[in-house]
Amino acid sequence: MKILAFSDLHGAPSRAAELVEAAQEADLVLGAGDFCNHRNGLAEALALLDGISAPRVFVPGNHESAEELSQAAGPGVTVLHGAGCEIAGLRIFGLGYGVPVTPFGDWSCDMTEDMAEAQLAPCAAADILLLHSPPKGLADRTGQRQSVGSTAIHAAIARIQPRLALCGHIHDSWGVRGRIGASELVNLGPVPNWFELE
Repeated sequence: MKILAFSDLHGAPSRAAELVEAAQEADLVLGAGDFCNHRNGLAEALALLDGISAPRVFVPGNHESAEELSQAAGPGVTVLHGAGCEIAGLRIFGLGYGVPVTPFGDWSCDMTEDMAEAQLAPCAAADILLLHSPPKGLADRTGQRQSVGSTAIHAAIARIQPRLALCGHIHDSWGVRGRIGASELVNLGPVPNWFELE
């Protein structure tokens, strides 16, 4: 299965057009949150992706809530937040939001480490963990070199050992890859990232 994955679209039409064009070759499209900006323009941002015909699985970022994303998502989109699904035999578990709580204020959709741990606890096995926030210590460095990832997410990846752990959120770490045990982790960014899983 050819999987196209991205994060942090933030309503950018040129980025969306590139993703839609690339997705013509995809069997599955994964979106790791932050489709819009500051809880505004979500429907318009998702409409930019309407040309994608492959099944889509999205998690909310900190710029949109799970409820907002579920309401705005059209047919062919599965929204996960503390939940899983199976597509063509691949088990996907998703967790959105900023973890730990960001300094951005009331508009930001965030969770504490304890909340994230509780949401991830039901997941015993997955081929793909689709996350908005990165794990602590990997693909989580800001421009000031601060490590701002989630300890709960790191622990869940180490416990579950998915084949892929995909995230976004920290723009300065877009494109950074690494491993936690046998799991490949990628901070995606708003560009086509390709993976092939059987």
